[in-house]
Amino acid sequence: MCAKQVTKKPGAQVETTGHSWDGIEEYNNPMPRWWVWTFYACIVWAVGYMIAYPAWPLINGATPGVLGASTRADVAAEIERFDAANAEIKAQLIAAPLTSIPTDQTLMAYAEPAGGAVFRTYCAQCHGSGAAGVEGKGYPSLLDDDWLWGGTIEDIHLTITHGIRNTTDPDARYSEMPKFGVDGLLEPAQIDAVVEHVLAISGQEHDATLAVEGATVFADNCAACHMEAGEGDRTQGAPALNDAIWLYGGSREKIKETVTYARFGVMPAWAGRLTEDEIRAVAAYVHSRGGGE
Repeated sequence: MCAKQVTKKPGAQVETTGHSWDGIEEYNNPMPRWWVWTFYACIVWAVGYMIAYPAWPLINGATPGVLGASTRADVAAEIERFDAANAEIKAQLIAAPLTSIPTDQTLMAYAEPAGGAVFRTYCAQCHGSGAAGVEGKGYPSLLDDDWLWGGTIEDIHLTITHGIRNTTDPDARYSEMPKFGVDGLLEPAQIDAVVEHVLAISGQEHDATLAVEGATVFADNCAACHMEAGEGDRTQGAPALNDAIWLYGGSREKIKETVTYARFGVMPAWAGRLTEDEIRAVAAYVHSRGGGE
């Protein structure tokens, strides 16, 4: 059986669109019927979709569609389903003593991923995605044991709950460093001397003569918060000055800037923004990063 031979009209019998580029003309061939009907079907389908589903934006929301479909409602229902599925473990997390959470495998199996998700959503912007902080910018690392306000899980929970030096929570952790240079509490020469003393106790290169003078200035003006040896005081959020960990930088210039103008880092209170189970989960997550005590 012979196949039917398909013949086409010679090009001379087909009209052109009238367009010509470098002698090349465009034939005015009609679109294939299957393509035309597919195109019409797509138009009909699009009109039906706009009627059935939310489509046209309005000032407040969008046209709801006759089927009442809502992707927002679908997401809300999915979240509610997960909340219901995790309700029991969340209740256990809230009821458990904070100190028992790190040693409870069941609770930690939930708190680790849940707390990690909370951290990456709300905390990583300041403390970094890996919780290493941002050196010299006032965002502390959470991976070491150099804690401003304490590194026990209770301390971490309290800090997350109430924040630091904010104006929204009356129970926020609060301390304030004086502006020794701006407020005239120290003379410029005294500031230079105490900076050399801080460089000395932190193991950096320093002017030994000035450092001796600075030790007296430090004892009179700084030791009340940072302690005599510069080990810091967690009850006041006063950082240690005798190590190599610096919140705002440990160079001579940065230390002088800190003494002159002071620092006043603020952390928001997360109570009211996060649920208690979320706060406990992220506290357990931070505590488990390696620096928890």
